[in-house]
Amino acid sequence: MAEVDETDLRVLQLLREDGRRTYSEMAQEVGLSVAAVKRRVDRLRDIGVITGFTVEIDHAKLGWGIEAFTEIRYVGTTGVEEIMRNAAELPEVQTVFTIAGDPDALIHLRARDIGHLQQVIDQLRRSGAVTGTKTLMILGSRSRKN
Repeated sequence: MAEVDETDLRVLQLLREDGRRTYSEMAQEVGLSVAAVKRRVDRLRDIGVITGFTVEIDHAKLGWGIEAFTEIRYVGTTGVEEIMRNAAELPEVQTVFTIAGDPDALIHLRARDIGHLQQVIDQLRRSGAVTGTKTLMILGSRSRKN
């Protein structure tokens, strides 16, 4: 486990709230110099606590307004790498989670419309190792910022 102190945790919280926040803004918030905050962020990146910076996108405005999770069950001899590889090949797949128990995987999908979602699910089912699916459409969501 990485060694972080309360100031590091506060810097991380500030970055989660706004990844474009400047070092100067964070320095004022945590009571350190700009250089000290930059060193902390650099260290947190170097030790792998910060793994990247990202942007939040309104996918509906880009024409990808349908979001769903699909549970997938595979033949018992299917390896985890094969599960990951099969699902990740589709551009509509946002994230693949392999999980213990039933089902074997949970896939986060985005699609343009219901017909497109059906096509994606059909593609997932065509893998010879898939024995069943169950899709849950997302009506709304809220991301946690802290």
